[in-house]
Amino acid sequence: MSTDTSRAIEAILMVAEDPVDPQLLAQLLEVPAATVEQVCRDLTAAYEVDGRGFQLSKVAGGYRFQSHPDLTAYVERFVLEGQSSRLSAAALETLAIVAYKQPLSRAQIAAIRGVNVDGVVRTLQARGYIEEIARDPGPGQAVLLGTTRLFLEKLGVDSLDDLPPLGQFVPGADIVEQLEHGLLVDGDAPAEPSPDAPYAPAPPPPADDAGPPDVPEA
Repeated sequence: MSTDTSRAIEAILMVAEDPVDPQLLAQLLEVPAATVEQVCRDLTAAYEVDGRGFQLSKVAGGYRFQSHPDLTAYVERFVLEGQSSRLSAAALETLAIVAYKQPLSRAQIAAIRGVNVDGVVRTLQARGYIEEIARDPGPGQAVLLGTTRLFLEKLGVDSLDDLPPLGQFVPGADIVEQLEHGLLVDGDAPAEPSPDAPYAPAPPPPADDAGPPDVPEA
């Protein structure tokens, strides 16, 4: 690993606000992109061996420094101190739907959530987490929404493929059965006869050969 190249990459990433594309680093340092990728991998491994509090990560197609995951509690305490502007549960739910189902329209999001999502979508667009990425070719050409590069940066992942699979959030059959049982209301289950209730014989069934009722003669 070239010392000059690695030090230059560290210096650039230290002042960069956004993840830096390896192609841009290659142009700035006048070295092949493959060399940049290898140097970044070597730096990542070296930081891990040294037990640093930060790591070099590839996020949204570029490289950046970020805090080590095992120090999250300390970083959150620092970052959230005095912060009051946080996404609501509805916004987080909508953002998750867009992330996993994109591209999709507002109507499709509303159909999944079962409520109007116009306000939440505007909030997420204002925060820069979702954006218009296409138009539905069908009637009306509805706007189709998807996540942005900023969304990947905030999550600290390189692409949507790095999101955890939905399967691990789906409850197993035993959990679903317990939930269904717990959601039953009293009227859903057949009532059991009380052992203390007095016995009442059931009324006799109507006779099959019963004729029409007697009609008095005029």
